[in-house]
Amino acid sequence: MANIRKKNVSISTGNAIYANVDRARYNLYKIVIPRNPKAGWYHLTDDDKQIPVDRNDFSVTLSTGEKIQFDLAYISIHGNPGENGVLQGYFDMLGLPYTSCGFYTSALTANKGHCNPVVRSFGIVEVAKSRLLHRNQISALDPEALLFDFELPVFVKPASGGSSVATTKVKSREQVVQAVEDAMREDGNGQVLVEEFIEGREFNCGVIRDAEGWLHVFPITEVIPHGDSEYFDYNAKYNGSSSKVTPAEVETQVSDRIKDVSTMLYDLLDCRGVVRFDYRYNPELYALYFLEVNTIPGQTPESIVPQQARAAGISTADLYHMVIECALAAASR
Repeated sequence: MANIRKKNVSISTGNAIYANVDRARYNLYKIVIPRNPKAGWYHLTDDDKQIPVDRNDFSVTLSTGEKIQFDLAYISIHGNPGENGVLQGYFDMLGLPYTSCGFYTSALTANKGHCNPVVRSFGIVEVAKSRLLHRNQISALDPEALLFDFELPVFVKPASGGSSVATTKVKSREQVVQAVEDAMREDGNGQVLVEEFIEGREFNCGVIRDAEGWLHVFPITEVIPHGDSEYFDYNAKYNGSSSKVTPAEVETQVSDRIKDVSTMLYDLLDCRGVVRFDYRYNPELYALYFLEVNTIPGQTPESIVPQQARAAGISTADLYHMVIECALAAASR
């Protein structure tokens, strides 16, 4: 079920990009890469025909005999293999430019248990306390020992997960084992993150570098879950169980702080293309906490980054044009 959810979000993101990119500027081809590495990759035509992709050079040979070799890959796959450095490493070996962060940044940021200590070391933003568990620690899991340094509730999530799939807000010790097992099944590397719950408000900030090298920091968004969603879970993200307020109705100094931190993190983490930084802000402590960075932010109709771009006066088509031109410009340097 979790894999199906990620596939659906990735397909929706890809379809949104495909529908909005200017055809007068670019020739587009949909390439479908299943999560199963043994499954065949294929070009999906507009009339739903499947044409195999030659993985030796990432090319497609059409029924006319014409061989299509690409100038750029616009990566829209959430999770494995599009967001964790796997595709990036493959394209690097082929010398094919792509739109996302590079191999190392993608691999680092995809694993929250590895990324959080790095962000903490920068000393520019608070990071929630967390503990990384590996598969070999699960069989002898002791909830009391695991939660010794935490106060309930805590979040249990796949270390390399996305879209809040298999994420549980644990409110009692009795929930811990099941939550860890659920997260472990979803994480391809067998790693689970236990993270303290931060009281407060959730904010997101999109950042993009254009072809001339200028950073654009979008108006921030506040995510307000409602209904059965207590946090920004899958239903809140994709099924309408949240309100996304852009620009966020928050004090200017808070908004400026989020934008400043996002600007610094974009460069410190060596990001490329358009990314989204997620935070929690505790107004009682005046404390801003880093949650994660999304290097392949969603582009569905419900997604945050296109909404932020529109609030900044950038149309969806122009946003994708910026992403493409930035990647092409970087490859030509």
